[in-house]
Amino acid sequence: MTAPTQNTTSRITRFRKLSVAGIATAGAAAAALTLAPSPAHAAPVSANASASQVLAAHAPAAKKAKKQYAGNLDGWIKEALDIMKSKNIPGTYEGLHRNIMRESSGNPNAQNNWDVNAQNGTPSKGLLQVIQPTFDAYHVAGTPHDLTDPVANITAAANYAADKYGSIDNVDSAY
Repeated sequence: MTAPTQNTTSRITRFRKLSVAGIATAGAAAAALTLAPSPAHAAPVSANASASQVLAAHAPAAKKAKKQYAGNLDGWIKEALDIMKSKNIPGTYEGLHRNIMRESSGNPNAQNNWDVNAQNGTPSKGLLQVIQPTFDAYHVAGTPHDLTDPVANITAAANYAADKYGSIDNVDSAY
């Protein structure tokens, strides 16, 4: 077999470049089709749109997806903070966490059966040990109307603390 000529080598090189470009384009198109919503939900896109244009056309829909939170103390605090921010209720992660640990040790089912509220038939409940009348008065719309729901308990208590003390961050003892 004879050695390839310069002309043959350049044709092979061009062929390889075209093949790689073709594979990359096909892969991008496949990714766009995989990530795009069904035709019933898809925004109109030009037939010769690039993969990045297709993905960009659907980016707003992806941003509307509901944020997911962990089903634990960290997640409850983060979800409560997002709700508090949207309702202009002041407070920080540190302030909430410090008060939760003091009041319930992070147990959303904690209930105080011995203080004056309990003796009067209204025990403090939940992560931030809120009594039902306070919860009802300071309940934050958009959260469950359930005193022991972790996020509802946190937001109602933070709303109460903001009204009485300026912020949950200013609370350093039973409130």
